[in-house]
Amino acid sequence: MAPGVRLNPNRLGSRCESATSLAVPDIDWTAPWLAPWRTVGEPIARQIASGCPQAQALDQTGLAPVRFVPQADLPDGQAYEDFIFATGQVPTREGLHDFFNALCWMHFPLAKKRLNQLQAREIARAGVGQVRGPVRDAATVFDENALLIQPSNALWAALTEHRWRDAFLELRGDWAHTRLWAFGHAALEKAVQPYKSITVHLWRVPAEVPPEQVDVWLAQDLTPEKLARKPFSPLPMLGVPGWWPANADPAFYADASVFRPRRVPAPAEKPYDRAEIAPRS
Repeated sequence: MAPGVRLNPNRLGSRCESATSLAVPDIDWTAPWLAPWRTVGEPIARQIASGCPQAQALDQTGLAPVRFVPQADLPDGQAYEDFIFATGQVPTREGLHDFFNALCWMHFPLAKKRLNQLQAREIARAGVGQVRGPVRDAATVFDENALLIQPSNALWAALTEHRWRDAFLELRGDWAHTRLWAFGHAALEKAVQPYKSITVHLWRVPAEVPPEQVDVWLAQDLTPEKLARKPFSPLPMLGVPGWWPANADPAFYADASVFRPRRVPAPAEKPYDRAEIAPRS
């Protein structure tokens, strides 16, 4: 593929491309967002670094409800999600993107299976075109970029309203009691080489959901109706207290190019509000 040319992820058999030239051996397993994944992921990463084919190293763990197979097993002309649904096998390339995708299958097997079912159902209903429908679009955003969060009501309000100073400074103490679960494998891939503007899509977990039931709850919460509404809220992930040393300085959050104010939709202009096209009396 020519430099700068990106695959259309809606085309049959196509895949999201890698966001970085780094590889599995470059992962820093001390990164706080990887803490829940380290016990499972680090030994697999060592196998891959020692020369074991990635699909083989991932598959032999037996920790996922699917098998991981080489990318070459995906037939020409068949959509990736449809192949997974039909065979229970995940075509897997070498590299970070598919590595983190596989780890997500291991940590959230029910939610990943639900997302695949939704994608396959939409493909069966509408086919694979140049434009995804709202459900497939939102499911893809979730799969690639979601971060689950279980915050206080005050913190959630501040985050969704983009009141960044309140969220990260005034309510900084709330973060000690806020649970976070990484999910989106594309976001995790980017975070192997962290930069300030990496932005994830928050999905709120209710306070009453116990940590060990998050996967069960999420698989039930991922409904076509909810996804179509796209109830995401953006979060520059390195703003999370404790996730990046520089954010100990309040000035870190003053960068409006990253911590952007919430955009308020402009009211629709009625045609007759403009004098030049007002009807004659």
